[in-house]
Amino acid sequence: MIRKTIFWLHLGTGIAVGLVVAMMSLTGVLLTYEHQMTAWADAKSWPSHPAGAERVSVEALVASAAGAGISPQRLTYYRDPDMPVLAGGGRRDPSTYVDGYTGDLLGRPTSTMRDVMATLTAWHRWFDVDGEGRATAQFITGISNLIFLFLIVSGAYLWLPKVMRWPLFRERLRFRKSYRNSKERDFYWHHIFAAWSIVPLIVVVATGVVISFGWANSLLTGLAGDSPGRPIEAAVSEPPAHTARMSLDELLQRAMAQSDSWNSIAMDLPGPESKSVSFQLDAGSGRQPHKRTIVMLDAFSGKVVGSSEFSDQPATTRAISWNRYLHTGESFGFVGQTIAGVVSLTSLFMVWTGFALAWRRLIVPLYRRKGRAARGVRSTENMGRLK
Repeated sequence: MIRKTIFWLHLGTGIAVGLVVAMMSLTGVLLTYEHQMTAWADAKSWPSHPAGAERVSVEALVASAAGAGISPQRLTYYRDPDMPVLAGGGRRDPSTYVDGYTGDLLGRPTSTMRDVMATLTAWHRWFDVDGEGRATAQFITGISNLIFLFLIVSGAYLWLPKVMRWPLFRERLRFRKSYRNSKERDFYWHHIFAAWSIVPLIVVVATGVVISFGWANSLLTGLAGDSPGRPIEAAVSEPPAHTARMSLDELLQRAMAQSDSWNSIAMDLPGPESKSVSFQLDAGSGRQPHKRTIVMLDAFSGKVVGSSEFSDQPATTRAISWNRYLHTGESFGFVGQTIAGVVSLTSLFMVWTGFALAWRRLIVPLYRRKGRAARGVRSTENMGRLK
């Protein structure tokens, strides 16, 4: 009785949200390498420079950004010498790219690739709806994602054979060369795709639920605990009288020398009275928070006066950061992205085979009964004529 109840719940909810899940899965597949594809398209718009060209000063870059109406709080330099410098304000303030060799304002890149990715993201999150309807659309995708999580869990229970024998398990784990008919093929494909993708798929879907709902986010942070982390304790001593601060360019070079594996370095521009300058060294792709290190340098001597790893951050901050990039697989780099894209593709197969199985169970019998009833009427009419 329990298995039967779970089966019909699985079938009914699957039909209800199948098309939405298919849309999110398809856009998820197309967004698998969004970061790499956008960076590739952007690179075509960056100006090239002769070998040996020297960068302009930090002050010149700040002045150039100010010309665009941006008072940058942070400058981000990239190891790739062709990449411009990103000059940005706060977390949600506008930012712009500046040519690191000429100081020319480059603005934000525009390309067909960026437009395509932005549209796919909008479809993935809220059906590309604008205005007041966006909140409703976002709720629909969120609740569909939550139901999809139920489908995965209930499907895992239904995947187990009624009789616990290895041959029956094996049939639901490997593909055959041929099947007796399309119904048998769809049945086994539905089970096989689910079995091989269940673990990463649960991660992708569960993290999506956390992104969609505030209560799920609160649940995550509650489970993470209340560890406050270890704040950076900058041991800055008073400089001798009339000692001048080192230039920002000198401090930047000191920060770059702290690691050979950085891919980007973000400098928080100090205030006029600041005695230290903070740098964030990122050894990952920019989407791997656990590969970031914060280093603080004495503004007068250039010595390291404090540092902080990802593990030193508050537990809630770490949990939210991990959740965001586990959803796309980017926490584990290219391999993680590929796995997330593959399980999004297997979700499409599961939706297709699930709809096919539901059609045969619910709709085909209706056509058969209707056909038998029509044949019965015709038979009765023929018998009446014979009489």
